[in-house]
Amino acid sequence: MIREKISLLILTSLFSFTAFCQNGKQAIEANFNERASISHFRFLASDELMGRDPIRPEIDAAARYIAEQYWKYGAKEIMGANGYYQNIPFRLSSPPSMGEVSLGDHTFSQGDDLLVLDGPSLAGSYELVVLGFGLEKDYEGKDVKGKIVVTNVGAPNRLSPSDLFAAGREKTALAKQKGAIGIIEMYNVPTVPWALVSNFLNRTQLTVDNNPGEESIPYIWLRDLSNTQINAIGKGEITQAKFNIAGKVNRSIIGKNVVAVIEGTDPVLKNEYVMLSAHYDHIGVGRPNAEGDSIYNGARDNAVGTVALINAARYFAQHPPKRSILLCAWTAEEKGLLGSAYFAENPLVPLNQIIFNLNIDNAGYNDTSIVTVVGLGRTSADHLIAEATAAFGLEAIADPSPEQGLYDRSDNVNFARKGIPAPTFSLGFTAFDDEISRHYHQPSDEVDSFDLDYAVLYWKSYLLVAENIANWSERPQWNEGDKYEEVSKALYGIK
Repeated sequence: MIREKISLLILTSLFSFTAFCQNGKQAIEANFNERASISHFRFLASDELMGRDPIRPEIDAAARYIAEQYWKYGAKEIMGANGYYQNIPFRLSSPPSMGEVSLGDHTFSQGDDLLVLDGPSLAGSYELVVLGFGLEKDYEGKDVKGKIVVTNVGAPNRLSPSDLFAAGREKTALAKQKGAIGIIEMYNVPTVPWALVSNFLNRTQLTVDNNPGEESIPYIWLRDLSNTQINAIGKGEITQAKFNIAGKVNRSIIGKNVVAVIEGTDPVLKNEYVMLSAHYDHIGVGRPNAEGDSIYNGARDNAVGTVALINAARYFAQHPPKRSILLCAWTAEEKGLLGSAYFAENPLVPLNQIIFNLNIDNAGYNDTSIVTVVGLGRTSADHLIAEATAAFGLEAIADPSPEQGLYDRSDNVNFARKGIPAPTFSLGFTAFDDEISRHYHQPSDEVDSFDLDYAVLYWKSYLLVAENIANWSERPQWNEGDKYEEVSKALYGIK
């Protein structure tokens, strides 16, 4: 008898939740404006925006467009923002016109086995000091004033591409604080090919300027895959390096995260936020393809995600859920997750009040019957995601290509590290295959090559997932044993 009552209770709960999803689906269907959504998509991925490169002026037109949609649909400005913008102090650093560093009898050259990533020009010979990974503890008992600090690239357990950049920025600031006049990181990460790194980084770089108005010290990568050079310096076989770095140009610009809020309806739960996020930048103008097209429009990556945020502004302003909705369009994801990282370190809403981050980022799709959720299987919200996508005839699947490290390559990771459950809701792919690569970071990533019927289902299912989580009586949590479980408990005060 007791077992029958329990079974009846479970069935009743399932039917109630299914009915709730159906009601949500009906409201989304009734509210959704397909033509307006595609219009947003067409504009954000248009040639006129020149690929939304965060170092080009067209990025400001994209930011303004998103802000105008927030305003038009009724999303509100966040206290502490500049209107709908969170301004970010960026510094542009161009490659040098001449870049050489000599260690012993070997001379490293810019773009070949040397990358000057930041800082001014530098000429002359300077003493070298090896400091492990260049962390605070590595400086104990070491005098680095007037010297060049030499470290391994990245840090322990921080060797993904985004980690390398973030750790490097932190180490450069620390080296300058300690009195060093420059920092060299020896690139010895076999999992990320140097050729790929050099192709990506031997161009103008964008970094967050944590000390506006102050010049950075030279920040340099040298290829040292076998650790030959760093070992020679550590043994005292090489004590100095000769530098010939000229023609470095650095300047400051302002980047913009585009942010807004829709207040929840529950008097208690409205103090909790579901963060909906997507980066709106792309890679701009580059090498022409066979057809002569040099504009990398970024329809998949990530205009489609930006449209999802605009649709969320429209829908939730008219149908606010119990929890508040935080809308965040990040800038400079393609430059190293910079916009989201800045918000994570300078939040406009206390991080412990953000209970979930439903992020969007994309490379492309090869299956229009599914949605691939990078991070599915890691939080207690999985069933809400699966129910919502199923309501629109799509199946939610987990990341089929973990070898790509996609979880750590998108903006969600900046919030996961803080403890916030944060999956990425991606277009459907079953493998990172040739179909994905055909458009990924290519001029062909345009609306004209996109299945718009699939885009509509994707946008609608995203709204229902967000609504399910924002109305859920429970807080999503990391699954037991997840690597972010402990930091999450600390963030939310869970014992």
